[in-house]
Parts: sequence; C-alpha cells; structure tokens
Amino acid sequence: MQAVLGTSVHLLLHGLVPGVVARVLFQDRWKMAWLVMVATMVVDVDHLLADPIFDPDRCGIGFHPLHSGPAIVVYTVAVIVPLLRLPSVGLLIHMALDGIECLRVI
Repeated sequence: MQAVLGTSVHLLLHGLVPGVVARVLFQDRWKMAWLVMVATMVVDVDHLLADPIFDPDRCGIGFHPLHSGPAIVVYTVAVIVPLLRLPSVGLLIHMALDGIECLRVI
C-alpha cells in the first residue's frame, strides 16, 4: 500500500511541479509551457528496456539510459537553446523528481 501511495504522489508531482514552474516562469504562455513540460514524461520510454519495467524500489537515475548523467548534462546544456528551453526544463524537473524519489528508495 505504501508503494502505491508513494508512486501516486510521485506521478502527481510530475504534473503539478511543471504547472507551478509554468505559472511562475512562463506566465504569458503557461498552459503551453505546462503541456510541453508534461509531455517530456515520454522520457520514461527507457523504462521499457528494464526488467521488470516498473520497480518501485529501483532508483531510475543512473539506471535508465535517458535518466543517466550524460543525458542530464545534455538536458542542462539544452536550456540555453531557446527552442529547447521548455522541453529541457521539463526534463530537468522530471530528473529532479526522480532523484528525490531515489532518496526514498535508499
């Protein structure tokens, strides 16, 4: 039951945190910004390479290819490219939330 609650909160935060960031940083286009940042959850496609695909006790940071250190560096550098700013902010939020989740798993 605790794993279900933790997973539910984690998924909820993946929608709420980008919403707050969109409202604060992208006020004039917050709805579009929120949608783009939430759409970056597609990065979790790399979970399909794992066995099992979902493990509530596994830290995804450093385990999944799109959640690796080099990938996070790319997302960070991409913030400076105006066209990539929203997706990269969304990806960094995603990585931060997953990183926080890793603290629970330890």
